[in-house]
Amino acid sequence: MEASIHAHGGRLFLAGALGEDAHVAGVARALQVASEVGWSTIGLGPCVSVQGFLRAIHTHRPDLVGISYRLTPETGESLLVELIAAVRAAGPRSCRFLFAGTPPLAERARALHFFERCFEGGESPEELANFFRGKLSAGEKAEDYPQDFRSRLAWKAPFPLIRHHFGRPTIEETERGIEAIASAMALDVVSLGIDQDAQENFYHPERQDSRRAGAGGVPVRSPEDYRRLYAASRRGNFPLLRAYSGTDDHLRLAEMYLDTFRNAWCATSLFWFGQLDRRGPLDVESSIRAHQQLMRWHAEREVPVELNEPHHWGMREASDVISVVSSFLSAYNARAMGVRDYIAQYMFNCPGGMSDRMDLAKMLACVEIGESLAGPNFRMHRQTRTGLLSHPVDPDRARGHLGASVYLQMALRPQIVHVVGFSEAHHATTAEELIQSCRMAHRAIANALGGMPDPTADPVVQRRKEHLIREAKVTLEAIRRLVSAGESEPWTDPAVLARAVACGILDAPHLRGHPADRGGMITRILDGASEAVDPQSGRILSEDERLRGLEAA
Repeated sequence: MEASIHAHGGRLFLAGALGEDAHVAGVARALQVASEVGWSTIGLGPCVSVQGFLRAIHTHRPDLVGISYRLTPETGESLLVELIAAVRAAGPRSCRFLFAGTPPLAERARALHFFERCFEGGESPEELANFFRGKLSAGEKAEDYPQDFRSRLAWKAPFPLIRHHFGRPTIEETERGIEAIASAMALDVVSLGIDQDAQENFYHPERQDSRRAGAGGVPVRSPEDYRRLYAASRRGNFPLLRAYSGTDDHLRLAEMYLDTFRNAWCATSLFWFGQLDRRGPLDVESSIRAHQQLMRWHAEREVPVELNEPHHWGMREASDVISVVSSFLSAYNARAMGVRDYIAQYMFNCPGGMSDRMDLAKMLACVEIGESLAGPNFRMHRQTRTGLLSHPVDPDRARGHLGASVYLQMALRPQIVHVVGFSEAHHATTAEELIQSCRMAHRAIANALGGMPDPTADPVVQRRKEHLIREAKVTLEAIRRLVSAGESEPWTDPAVLARAVACGILDAPHLRGHPADRGGMITRILDGASEAVDPQSGRILSEDERLRGLEAA
């Protein structure tokens, strides 16, 4: 073993439980994390004597030795003193030593001034990974933590980046909250939640209404406000910041975002954030055109782009097919605008009432149809999240839902997990609740990475996925047929896409009565899936039937 390890230049970590301690769960966890970040590992198992450690060190010549003991602190301290004396008596050593145990014994171990680091069991997998990457303690400088999306993503692997939305009703409270979040090293990306006036009227103070200040987020009103929030994040693990692109003056906001808080990536949509959802002044066609321009602007600056398009349809109770279609159109448009790093968002539990099987099948369909576009110049990154409207009001039930949802999401092997605070159904998440929510998600992620069953192999899930892809292709073909003279690319032409909404090809029940929509889609949750149904009989409609009904209307 020694020859093969050192012939490949690998660093070797050797670990076991000392004395009569039979508890090796922590040892196994440390060995796994070390292996995932490039170390070779040897596990000695439980109940290893002092002499057993010395023999293993002599035989394998490790770079790092992990000693674990989780029984009585007094007994453990005596064993550690014996071990240290034996190691010193053996002569000069080239390896370093770690200790892991209960907090009372870890405190005693630190007082022995022998171990490079003493772990107490509450450390996250990221903290362990950081240590094995060469960081002996929590970083205190921004350069310890990559400050651009792609570097942070590679640095964090195999763990996904953790993101959470945060914005309180005042600048001061939001500033204090970001300081606490960064210091707690709870996440990697603070998604600034800004109020509606800031999203729509930042450059139009004459349109702002002081009575709406703080409605839906933090009331940023100047570039200096953004700089203050960015400065608050310069501590702890120095999280990245990002914000939604707003609903008016898109390019002016984008330039200001990069200048004031180094916006980690652009977050926008195609059809939404305009007259369609009454959050901005642009009609559907103009909104699509503006969002395409925004994507192109960021692509020219090598800034990643996220389109949160599919879940906006889902939150309006669109059928699963429409969600899959919009996922494809999002990726297709991003690629057409020159985006090289595309963040595909997959919101689970949306609409409410879906079963885990059908939810996962829909997401797999979105992944497969979207990633068919991926290539060397179009990298796709999966971001999953819990449904915004899915948390129960009761906080205990919401905590359970959060953990279960994140665990299911890990079946998609996401590069980013967007945590939605457990309190969101009751009130906007506070900094303390955000930290708690992220810790719950951390645990679910660690459990999944430790070896979860593969629910994607479920034949029911696979059949549903294939069905949704077939149906989505029918809808995409219907959009293609809307092309008029002079419109060469229907899936990116704003006029064609707006026409698809106006004639009901792209539709959702919550659009009923909107001037831009005439489809009148009716959906029901049937066998855990969101299906378009016949208004009279309640029978599930295939896309071919639904679209023929539109032509006949």
